[in-house]
This record gives sequence, structure tokens and C-alpha cells, in this order.
Amino acid sequence: MRSPSALRTAMALIVAGLAALASFVLNHDAQSALLMLVCGVAAVLIASGQSEPHVIAAQPAAPESREPPLAEAMEGIAEPVLVVAANRVLSANHAARALLGQHILGEDIRLAIRHPAAAERLLNPAQAMPGAPIHLVGLGTREQRWEMRVHDLGTRRIVHLIDRTGSYTAERMRVDFVANASHELRTPLASLLGYIETLQDEAGEDPAIRGRFLKIMNDEARRMQRLIEDLISLSRIEADKYRKPEQTVDLNTLVEEVRLELIGGGRPRAADLEFDLSAVPPVLGDRVQLSQLLHNIIGNAMKYGRDATPVRFQLAQRDDGMVQLSVADEGEGIPPEHIPRLTERFYRVDSGRSRAMGGTGLGLAIVKHVVERHRGRLDIASIVGKGTTVTILLPGLTGAQPPEAVS
Repeated sequence: MRSPSALRTAMALIVAGLAALASFVLNHDAQSALLMLVCGVAAVLIASGQSEPHVIAAQPAAPESREPPLAEAMEGIAEPVLVVAANRVLSANHAARALLGQHILGEDIRLAIRHPAAAERLLNPAQAMPGAPIHLVGLGTREQRWEMRVHDLGTRRIVHLIDRTGSYTAERMRVDFVANASHELRTPLASLLGYIETLQDEAGEDPAIRGRFLKIMNDEARRMQRLIEDLISLSRIEADKYRKPEQTVDLNTLVEEVRLELIGGGRPRAADLEFDLSAVPPVLGDRVQLSQLLHNIIGNAMKYGRDATPVRFQLAQRDDGMVQLSVADEGEGIPPEHIPRLTERFYRVDSGRSRAMGGTGLGLAIVKHVVERHRGRLDIASIVGKGTTVTILLPGLTGAQPPEAVS
């Protein structure tokens, strides 16, 4: 027959397991649920050990090289976790040692986690709500942001560090996106309202002034229209980002259609376009999005290349089966420090020049998302004073026969 203390221990372990399961169901956070389970089991083992010391004495001594069960369980947690007693680090999992250094075992916790907010919370636990998070900026690297949670287990405490860098970056991008979109829409709208008020006065009676103002208003309205269309397009592409395209698209035919549209559209630099098209296998893709991608990368080369210089587009199949699309211009080029940010929404190397040419600041962001949805790769190479080359790789359909070459 089992002793009452054994039954109490078993019931406590069941309660700890149910609490961890409830935490996972409510928060959908496996790491926190696992940490709660580890804490609960440790607390039960500590309590049972204190109430029945003879049980521990009856157990054979564990080999010195074997880690305690709590340390073994901690290694199953992907995020940094430390056990602290008397303000010293008793144990730390691999993630904690990788972040804070291998030397932290046995070290004062204030030296292990060198952050004022962390030290204040750990040295004054009574002043904080149990389990309340502490936000740490700059731990690890300057850009990283961590959330620290402390769980008390009597004489010991478990310190859990959660990396919130990705969440913070996503929130910052969302805020910047809303602010930039508002600014981009407000600027032409303010211009429109100003010219409308002017036309309502005596200036509207002069045909020449009225015609000039109406042209400016039309240009600003078109600018707003392009921006709204790009915002809607970007939203749709992002919504489909994780849904792999299922259409079979013949890129040779699609590129030829885009070429005819650009040449027949009356654009000033249409005569500078040069196309080198080899027969390539079809790809799985979204025809509308791929057409938009082509218009954006070729249109950018036409806008930012120098007048009367060629804009070269090439379509070819690589030895690894990938289909390569590339467009090169002979423009001013882009300084290397700007290239990593070119696909950010509303990022411009030269804001004034971009707006003057009708750019919305969303073209390459749309290209990036289209390429990602098609499981491809985007590369931008540029030399200041010589020009820029944009290269896109898309996976060709295996075993598909390419059509006849387009001349």
C-alpha cells in the first residue's frame, strides 16, 4: 500500500501536468507550458524531498558526472533558462550559455545578465508582480530585445528569457508602414485641396491658369491612384504569400506580351529596350503577379537608366533547372549601403527623384513578395556610375519541354 506522502506527491505531479496543459491550451505557447511543467515537477520534488529525508537517504548515490533531472529537462527548452539560488547561477541550459557565455555557472546573476532592469528585478523580487515580464533591450546584441520572466521555487528561482526581437521588428515595420502610407497619401491630397481652393477664387476664370492647375491636379490624382493600387496589390500578394501558385505559366509568352505593352504604350524610353529571350520551361506561378513583376523591374530600369542608353532584358534557363530573368540599365547606380533596404516599403535612395518620376516606393517590395511566393530568389547588384542589374530566379517545372525560342 502506498504511503500518504507518495499519494500526495502523485497528486501534485498530476496537478502540475494539468496546469501545464491548461497553459498550452490557453496561450498556445509550448515553451511556456514546458517551462511551467518543469517548474511544477521541480517544486514537487523539492517539497517531497524536504518532507521525507529518509527516502533520499535510501536512494543510491548518483554518479557525480550525471546532471540533476531539472538540468536535463532545461536542455529541452529552446530559449535561455537559468536556475538561480542566493543570487548565483546554479544551472543554465545551452541556449542561456550561448547567449550569456559559458562562464556564467556559479557567477553572480548580476554579472551573468548585465542589464540594470534585470538586476533590479532579481535583487528586489518583492517589488514586482509574480511572473510579470521585464523587457530587456540590448542583451546579446544592440538590436535584440528580450522578455525576462522569473518563477520562484522557494529558495530557488528560474529565469526564463524570451526573444521578442522578431515581434518588435514586425510591429515597428507595421507602424512605419502606416505612417509612410499616410504621408504618401496626404501629400498629393493637400496639393489637390490647395488647387481646388485656388480655382474657386478668381484664378479659375483665367483659361491658361485653369488648364495648368487642372493638369497638376490630374497628375496628383493619378499619383494617388497608383499608390492605392500598389497598396491593394501588395496586400493581396501578402495574403497569398504562403499559398503556392498552381497555374502553369509560359514565361516566353508572358515576356513577349509585356514587351509589346511597353513598346506600344508610348513610353519615352521604349526604343531603348533590348530583349534576349531563350526558350525556357514553364513555371508554376500566378500570371497576373508575374506580369506585375516584369512591369516593375523593367519600368524601374527605364526610369533610372540614363536617356538613350540600352535597357537589356534577358530570359534564360540555367544548368540547375532554374529560370533566370534579369534586367540591366546604365544609370547612376546605387551605393552599396542602400541595396539591402531597397525592397522595404517606401524606401527610396533619392525621394525627390523617385516621386518626380512617378514612383510609389512600393515597386521592389511587390517584386520581393512575388518572388518569395513563387519560391524564387531576388538579387540586386549595382555599381555607382555604371548601372544596376536585377536578377530573379524561378524554379522551372521538372521534365517540362521548353517551347520554341522567341526571336
